[in-house]
Amino acid sequence: MGEENGNEAVRRRGLRRDAADNRERVLAAAAAAVRREGTAVPMATVAADAGVGVGTVYRHYPSREALLGALTHRSFRLVLDAARSAAGLDASAIEGIRSFLGRTIEHGADLVLPLHGGPATIDEAAVSLRDEVHRTLGSMLERGRRDGTIRPGVRTADLVVFGALLAQRLPHVEDWETVAHRQADIYVAGLAAV
Repeated sequence: MGEENGNEAVRRRGLRRDAADNRERVLAAAAAAVRREGTAVPMATVAADAGVGVGTVYRHYPSREALLGALTHRSFRLVLDAARSAAGLDASAIEGIRSFLGRTIEHGADLVLPLHGGPATIDEAAVSLRDEVHRTLGSMLERGRRDGTIRPGVRTADLVVFGALLAQRLPHVEDWETVAHRQADIYVAGLAAV
C-alpha cells in the first residue's frame, strides 16, 4: 500500500513537471509566433511551433486573450528579474544599467510587451509588475545621480524605451547581439555625468 502511494506521488510529480514543461514550451513558441505574425496568430500555429497538440494549448490557455496575458506576465517578470539583478549588483548604478540593458538584449526574443507589439491592454497584475520595473530602475537612476555616475535628467522611461528598442532584433543585421551590446555601450556612455 505504501509503495503504491509513493509511485502515485512520483507519477503525479512527473505529470506536473511535464505540464510545466509543456506550458513553458507553449509560451516560448507563442512569444516567437506573436513577434513573427502579430497577436492574431492562430492557436494551432502556436501549438505546432511548440510541438504539442492544440488541445494542450487550450488546456493551459482557454483563449487567445489568456495566452497573450500569460505572455505579458512572463515578459514583465523577465524584465523585472533583469532590473532587480542589475540593481543588486555591487557596482556603480551606471554599471547596473549596463547590466540591465544586456539582460534585456538576451531576453529579447521572449519579450512580448506593449512596446514590442504585444497587447496594449494589460491586466492589474501586469500593471503591478510594470510599475515595479519602473520603481526598481528609478531607484537605480536615483542612486546614480547621488553617486555622480549618471547625469541629471535621465528618466526611467528613457531606459525602458531604449531597452525595448534593443530587444527588437533587426532582421537584416548579422550578429545582432554584438551590435545591440555596442549600441548599449554607446547609450550608457551618454548617460554618464559630465
